[in-house]
Amino acid sequence: MNDALSRAGLAIVVPGAVLAAAFVAAPHAAALPASLAGLKLYGPWLALGFGAALTLAFNRGRAFFALAALALACAAFSLGWIGALKTFPQRTVFAALAIFVPFYFALVAWLRERGVFNAHGANRAIIAAALVAFTGWLVVELKTETTAWVYAPMWDAGWLASPIPHLALVAIALALLAIAGATAATGSPVDAGLAVALLAFAVGLHRVGRPDEFAVFIAAAAAILTVAVLKDTFRMAFRDELTGLPSRRALNERLLTLGSRYTIAMVDVDHFKKFNDTHGHDVGDQVLRMVASRMARVGGGGKPFRYGGEEFTVLFPGKRLGEALPHLEALRAEIEGYRMQLRGKDRPAESKAGRGKRGGRGSAGGRTVSVTVSIGVAERSERNDSTDAVIKAADKALYRAKQKGRNRVAR
Repeated sequence: MNDALSRAGLAIVVPGAVLAAAFVAAPHAAALPASLAGLKLYGPWLALGFGAALTLAFNRGRAFFALAALALACAAFSLGWIGALKTFPQRTVFAALAIFVPFYFALVAWLRERGVFNAHGANRAIIAAALVAFTGWLVVELKTETTAWVYAPMWDAGWLASPIPHLALVAIALALLAIAGATAATGSPVDAGLAVALLAFAVGLHRVGRPDEFAVFIAAAAAILTVAVLKDTFRMAFRDELTGLPSRRALNERLLTLGSRYTIAMVDVDHFKKFNDTHGHDVGDQVLRMVASRMARVGGGGKPFRYGGEEFTVLFPGKRLGEALPHLEALRAEIEGYRMQLRGKDRPAESKAGRGKRGGRGSAGGRTVSVTVSIGVAERSERNDSTDAVIKAADKALYRAKQKGRNRVAR
């Protein structure tokens, strides 16, 4: 959970910077020279179009449908359905957008990624279409009492005066809490992007009476979602999904940046195939996650990566072999001493109750297992003067560790 919170914090930095830039730029939008006046009209559509194209290319359905909801708001503004908020249709459409878009964002945040052109995508499109149809029905049937009820004040406005109905402000706040919960649970850049994009959308609604500023915040919301998808795609490419460690692709990139002094360790879970055959692949996955979580805390400046299967790599940039050995021995001992509670039907994977039953001593009568690792380590030298040579030397050392009985560090 702490790792997810850390990732969530990092995931929100760039979207937050985009939102801050929108706050700076919005007051100056009206002063754009005539040569750039088209940005006021087409800027949001360019941002939405680019985001939609990117999400379609990467088949990221959640962000695509969130962009579609923003596009509906942008279309309503461009067509004059919201803006001055003087007529019943304008007030109704504005209130509907202020309630339904946050609801839709929260829904998308808690749904799993399922792509765009499939039954799941169709269901999400149907939900959006139903909300649009319901709004149209309110307008056509002149349901003025419903609109009046939505706009009924829930508190003394005071300094918080806004064209956004109080009920919609509550909906926005609840949606932000729901999305924040999803972000804290997953650390996903897309979830973080949904939260910040919803904030940008809410600010745009608050400033709907200033057309140029509304356009800036809609464009910012689209840009935030686009950046979130790019960041999430990068994360998927360079981070192992099972363990959360950087992947072999990330390792290969990091190897290119090493200087003339470094140490590389290869780490292998002992008897992992037999363990899998005995306890099943689900338990095997638990073991890999446990080992990865210990490796993530390795000292001495070590950088862990998942190499593949049950094998991991630790880089020690700028370190001699002798400097890395104590930290690798500490890692080996910590993994050996860990007793992992097997996940049963009474232990959810992600709940607080499940976490309470993890690791350490385990519950009375519960089944626990332990594993060991073998480690081979080598440093750059005149003989091993390339990263490939050092990795091969570490692999040979790993083989020696296994030949000598496993659960040891060999050099």
